[in-house]
Order: sequence, then structure tokens, then C-alpha cells
Amino acid sequence: MKRILVTGGAGFIGAHLVDRLVKSGHTVRVLDRVPVDIRPAWLKSAQIDYMLGDFSDHSLIDAALKDIDVVYHLVSTTIPASSNIDPIFDVQSNLVGTLSLLQIALKSGVKKVIFVSSGGTVYGKPKSLPIRETDPTDPICSYGITKLAIEKYLAMFKELHGLDFVVFRLANPFGERQRPGAQGAIAAFMHKVAEGKPIEIWGDGSVVRDYIYINDVIDAMVAGIDYNGAAHIFNLGSGQGRSLNEIIDTLRAVSGKPIECIYQSARALDVPKSVLDISLVKQEFNWQPSSDFAADLRRTWEWFSSKSV
Repeated sequence: MKRILVTGGAGFIGAHLVDRLVKSGHTVRVLDRVPVDIRPAWLKSAQIDYMLGDFSDHSLIDAALKDIDVVYHLVSTTIPASSNIDPIFDVQSNLVGTLSLLQIALKSGVKKVIFVSSGGTVYGKPKSLPIRETDPTDPICSYGITKLAIEKYLAMFKELHGLDFVVFRLANPFGERQRPGAQGAIAAFMHKVAEGKPIEIWGDGSVVRDYIYINDVIDAMVAGIDYNGAAHIFNLGSGQGRSLNEIIDTLRAVSGKPIECIYQSARALDVPKSVLDISLVKQEFNWQPSSDFAADLRRTWEWFSSKSV
């Protein structure tokens, strides 16, 4: 059993990860900005040491890393769409903040850092599909550049200081507890449908992405704790591409509701197609994603629709 810190543990991925880690018997500490009085019920467990504060507070990071074996680094202050608006903030808050985390982790005796990178934005416009970990990385947004830079610094800390690391280049996760917002098409769509509102789509709906159910994400991420193979960077997705229009068709089927779509002008930062080659993570982690997208979407819809009642 490990002593684990999860930065951003009150978020969508963090919520599911912390649940699984606690159930597996690990000692878990969460660092997040969600105030104590509005924490989700699961974060109030006596098995979780919850620390409230900002990732930029170095003294807080120092305290959070005390007696920790493994760090899951999930914090991000930006999303792809917002990162290009203020790339300086993106770099200062995410890249510089992560460098501080790594330096303090090294001093604190942390053994491994597991980082959630981006399986779409670090590659930019792919030269071929599906995208392999060894394919060119040419981001067209600051978010992807920052994620890639963090990956490079992790490799540097491993080479120079022996700090082990695993990077998951995550596709588009979806599932229960995902809050509707600027990131996460499926959550945004379901929120609109639950409220009986039309869905707004950038472009003609032909943009293809790799969508992965949250339980599959967590299975792989937890396996990263004890992984000691030669590889360090892994694509993590379903390995299947689905267009926005296909997502909406499936959502119509599982929800039984008519869905109106409003198509807007396409955005320059949206790569037309992005599908990940997941053969490496399947091989190294003995891991397999769900093959029933409709069932996963139905479970997610049932959660969203119950929240809207």
C-alpha cells in the first residue's frame, strides 16, 4: 500500500481516482481548491486527508508532499480553448507550477509522479491515424505545448535525479460526475439535453475524437502505481474514433429524447480527426477498454438525467 497525493483530486477524474485508491487500501491525500463546505460527500471520508489551497502555494505543496510515495498530478488551470487567449498565464500557472512540484517532490523523497497529459493537443494535426506515441508532436494550442513541456521535464528529472514517472496522454474521458463546462463534449451535450435545450456544435459535426469511459481511465491510471517497465509515455483512449454527429445519434437512442442541434462556425484549434493507437498501454498494463460505448453512454446519461430532476 502506498501513500498517495492527488493534485486536483476534487475534479472529474480525481473524484473517481481517489475513490478507487481508497477502496484499494492506499493512504490518500487530496490537494484542491474546492472549499471544505462544498466538498463532494466522497471527499469527507475519514480515509482522505484533504488539503485546501492553490497549486501555486509552494509552502502548501511542501506540506502536501510530506511522507508521500506517489503523486498523481491532475491539476490544470486552463483548457485548450482558453490557453491561447493567455499563453503566459498557461505557462506560469501550469508549467512553472509543475516544476516547483517536481523540485519539492525530489526533496521530499517521492518515488513516482503520474501525470495526465493530453492525447489530442500534444500531437496537433496528425500525419496518420491512429496516432502512436512516437508520432510527431506539433501542438497548435498553448495547452498542448505546456503539457508536452511537462512531459519533457519529467523525463529530465528521471534522467538526472531518478524520479520515476508515467505519462498518460489521455483522450476524451466521459462518465458520471463530469461537470458540464467548456471541456468535455459529452457532458456539455447531456447537460443541454437534460434541460431541454439545443446543442451548439462548432463546425458541421464531422470532427472525430477518441472517447473513453472514466472507469477504463481509472483502471489504467491505478495500474501505473506499480508499473516498472521501460516505457513511460502511454496513449490512453478507446482506440475508436467517433464524430460529434455520431455521439448525438447515440445520445438520442439512449435518452429517447429529440435533440436539436445548432451548428456554428468551425474553430481553428479543432483538429479534424484524432484517434489514439492504444496498443502500448494494452500490452504493458494488460489493460483493455470497454467495447460497449452505448452502454457506457447510457450509464452516464442516467446519472445526468437523475441530477436534473
